[in-house]
Amino acid sequence: MRIVIAIIVCLGCGLRLSAQQKMVTPDLSKIGDAKMWTTRNRTSSFKEALFLDAKEGDGSARLNELTFENGTIELDIKGKDVQGESFVGVAFHGLNDSTYDAVYFRAFNFKNPERSNHSVQYISQPDFTWSKLRNEHPNQYENVVKPVPAPNDWFHATIVVEFPSVKVYVNNSLEPSLTVTQLSARKKGWIALWVGNGSEGYFRNLRIVTK
Repeated sequence: MRIVIAIIVCLGCGLRLSAQQKMVTPDLSKIGDAKMWTTRNRTSSFKEALFLDAKEGDGSARLNELTFENGTIELDIKGKDVQGESFVGVAFHGLNDSTYDAVYFRAFNFKNPERSNHSVQYISQPDFTWSKLRNEHPNQYENVVKPVPAPNDWFHATIVVEFPSVKVYVNNSLEPSLTVTQLSARKKGWIALWVGNGSEGYFRNLRIVTK
């Protein structure tokens, strides 16, 4: 009887935990719906995946009406193997167009033996840019990607945010490619698909689990 009661209690705890979580699967095909999405400094389109074109400066597709605090952001991303033209990732805990944290990938460095340690990057705009972090904290906020994807292929990214911890996993690896402590004091904000200066990118299968 005690064993049965213990099992019931455990199941109840699990159900309560699940009830506290919320899964959101945004419809990327509705990128043109201004109620759902706000696109900044990019032209967006959808054909089997959401595409953001290349322009000077950073750009994004922000998901409206969702405030993200802690949880998991999962999606498939595709950049390209062109030096300096493939910065693709996710911004989160956003406050405005210039104030947010982000994790992004440099696909052109994935298999570059001399620059593979610059494959995945954390930034906190506007105070902690990639150049400031690299100069003042080398190898702390960027790292190699494991396992290494082909630079022109789709790869799966999982970003786990438990303020102030951020962990980044690639292609369902059990080992994080990057683990950092957030540099901003913001504990919540908007989420956006993000591309860097001069970059285009493809995104699909976005799933967000909030706590």
